[in-house]
Amino acid sequence: MSTEKAMRVRGVRGATTASANTREAVLEATRELLQEILKLNQIDDPEDIASILFTTTPDLTATFPAEAAREIGLQLVPLLCASEIAVPGRLTSCIRVMLHLNTTKSLAQIIHVYLREAKSLRPDIHSAQ
Repeated sequence: MSTEKAMRVRGVRGATTASANTREAVLEATRELLQEILKLNQIDDPEDIASILFTTTPDLTATFPAEAAREIGLQLVPLLCASEIAVPGRLTSCIRVMLHLNTTKSLAQIIHVYLREAKSLRPDIHSAQ
């Protein structure tokens, strides 16, 4: 019997906030978030990433967060952007990420990353705070 762990697709969650609704602010916040997710989860090979879904709150319209993924070398990874539901009173200027990762890691070994004002979304998660 093999002792090798099976590869599974795992979701890696993350969120951050942009300082303004500008192209530069959205891309900078998204790059920072993606780089932390990649670093903390030891994702060195883009081939391990099945896809990445980005969402933004309706107030962020300056650019697509997926552009930041292309800027950091993830040009061949399938990327998709969507808008979050406009729930009154919720965090604004928020960029969320769901990265689908092919890995042998267990669910407990996945590190979800919440930065900036988005730390308030998941106070139970202590990531790259």
